[in-house]
Amino acid sequence: MKKLSIYLFLFVKLSCGIAEAYSSDPKEFVGELVNDAISKLSDKSISIEEKEKFIEKIALENVDIKALGLYTLGEVRKSAEKSDLTNYQKTFEKYFLKSLTSRLTDYSASKFEVTEAEQKSSNYTIVSSKINPSDGSPEIKIDWRIYTKNPDKPLIRDLIVEGLSLARTQKEEFSSILSSNNNNIKILIKKLEEFLKN
Repeated sequence: MKKLSIYLFLFVKLSCGIAEAYSSDPKEFVGELVNDAISKLSDKSISIEEKEKFIEKIALENVDIKALGLYTLGEVRKSAEKSDLTNYQKTFEKYFLKSLTSRLTDYSASKFEVTEAEQKSSNYTIVSSKINPSDGSPEIKIDWRIYTKNPDKPLIRDLIVEGLSLARTQKEEFSSILSSNNNNIKILIKKLEEFLKN
């Protein structure tokens, strides 16, 4: 579960904007959301606990967690019992939210810029961006996979950091757990629950 920490950290920094309606245009949506995030998470007058609750609310509203969970489960989702799949989805959501909030204390302000947007289909747009960390570290390129089936409510489905997909990396990690446990979804759920207890 540790492989994703840097990507989840970036996700915290870049996807937790102020709780308001963002533009339905994918490029503007990402720009508004991220610039709000930088402002909010840089505010020293807000406690860590308040920021954690804030992050959870924003993630639930702006990230397609259900679709992300099903994608990362892979082919097992097609053969899993309905009750196991429901349990997995609930556990995955908790896992995802905890992964975001557990990296909050590492936040530092960065300069963010949306560079372009490319509509791949009626359902997807890739929004390209870059951040320049305030500590002088090299520039980081990030692509946002925005789901636009509902044109009035874009949702984040993936972050691609320097060419590495957050969703694909998570899927590979889960696949490794499943393949070494006879594709038993209950074992994967147990691993996620163990993470939640720490």
